[in-house]
Amino acid sequence: MKLSYIVSLGFMGATLMGCSESFLDVESKTESNTDNFYKTENDANRALIGCYDGWRQISSSPGFSFYVASEVMGAECFGATGNTDGRGYQAVDRFDIGQSSGDLNLYESDWARYYEGIYRCNELIKYEQQINWTDETLHNTYMGECHGLRALLYFDLVRWFGNVPLLTKATQENIPQADPADVYRLIFDDLQFAIDNIPEDAYPKSKAEENDGRFTKFAAEALYARAYLYYTGYYGAQLEGITAEKALGYCEDVIKNGGYALVEEYKDLWPAASAGIADTKDAVTLLGTYAGDGNSETVLAQKFTNTQDYNGNNDSNRWQVMVGMRSLASAPYGKGWGALTVNPNFVNSYEAGDLRKKASVIDLANDGVTAAAGFESSYKDWREYTGYCIKKYSPLCFKDGTTASKIDGSGDFQTQNHQDWVIIRYADVLLMAAELGSPNKQSYLDQVRKRAGLNPVPATQENILKERKYEFAFEAINYWDLLRQGVEYAASQIATSGIAVKSGGNDDVVVISADNIIAKRGLSQIPQNQITLSNGVLKQNAGW
Repeated sequence: MKLSYIVSLGFMGATLMGCSESFLDVESKTESNTDNFYKTENDANRALIGCYDGWRQISSSPGFSFYVASEVMGAECFGATGNTDGRGYQAVDRFDIGQSSGDLNLYESDWARYYEGIYRCNELIKYEQQINWTDETLHNTYMGECHGLRALLYFDLVRWFGNVPLLTKATQENIPQADPADVYRLIFDDLQFAIDNIPEDAYPKSKAEENDGRFTKFAAEALYARAYLYYTGYYGAQLEGITAEKALGYCEDVIKNGGYALVEEYKDLWPAASAGIADTKDAVTLLGTYAGDGNSETVLAQKFTNTQDYNGNNDSNRWQVMVGMRSLASAPYGKGWGALTVNPNFVNSYEAGDLRKKASVIDLANDGVTAAAGFESSYKDWREYTGYCIKKYSPLCFKDGTTASKIDGSGDFQTQNHQDWVIIRYADVLLMAAELGSPNKQSYLDQVRKRAGLNPVPATQENILKERKYEFAFEAINYWDLLRQGVEYAASQIATSGIAVKSGGNDDVVVISADNIIAKRGLSQIPQNQITLSNGVLKQNAGW
């Protein structure tokens, strides 16, 4: 596996409507190299920011994106996009490469970006002892964050592809895929390192404005529980020393000591769900009741800025444009490329009175979008139109349809969207603790349902998993929740014998075969170019 790894050390931070000071704002130092670097704690800080940026690049650089793919593969969305576009999104949606004329490299960019991020983490770990550490607490904190980020990158990769090379050193060595159990051992070891070394008060929630986006002890604990639930569910096995009791204990620690709380109104977690109709430069009206980046519920978020361009500056949320309505702006919802239309069966399955439905889904007819200027041309250019789109991650626009990626209206709607991708919310920790058997599981489930406007139900495993389905809709979580309940079960929930949609304004149907998902065990295609570059050392996943 011969990838061209690039380590860059100059990055920028972001807020929703523009740039601001943050821990990601550092001076570019592109002249640094391993001969004159990794000497001081400041060097270590800059290298760590490089690791964070390596993580950000999985969403900032062109590619499919793990978070988009997680939704396309699941039961909530269809691939969609433009009616005359290539059918790559359909290949992912149907687990059928024949949908895309034999495209064998759908995820090539994503594969490379993940290993570049891992390389950055491995390099900092490699040179750790070369650094002149004067503050041992700082030393432990930085290295804990580095290990935590590596664990997160590998956790995405191993869920996505199942069989991946395990690189623990900064190398371009050509090695075969590892046993997934070995990858998970590294993930749990890295998370344990982060838990043991990042002080509880290193990045307190009370000072989120200073460190929003940091990988904290509590983020490591929550991710540990998520990885435990996935590994034991998908593989039906346990790793020595990795127990439900430990995972539950970490969730309870987050709940008791993390300083987190549910945001009072569910809709206020998402900019588009809480936005108002605003003129250019009116950020107050546009953002409406949004609880803000780094709010009380955010345990871990991936950060972006709106300064991306076509000259190599990659720091925005590049996948977000895919969620926008097809070439159609209807304030406050901005335009995009029309991917991930929402499955009407999913919309219709919400419990009566569930406040999360309106906060999560744009109903184009009831929200007035079908009456907007330009709707007809959009509709006739849209593949797999269902009348429903994702609201949580919709781009924003001003009253006149201008993209709101910059407050003055000068932003680029394709490259400069920059909403946080929230990776872990406090609600997730509550529901994981309930699922893991907390004595407080009924209370935890009740808290989540009460905010959704729903009455209590018994805290059974079935009810807890059902609650996750609606609480985390469109957050790149539900597909993996299905898989960890068994591949056959996941396939039964995703497959359809034919759901009516419109493509180019004409009747169409979406058919997804359970057999396709089962044959591939829910895993994705390894890029053929990477297999070729490895001289056949890498092997394709079954079914692809």
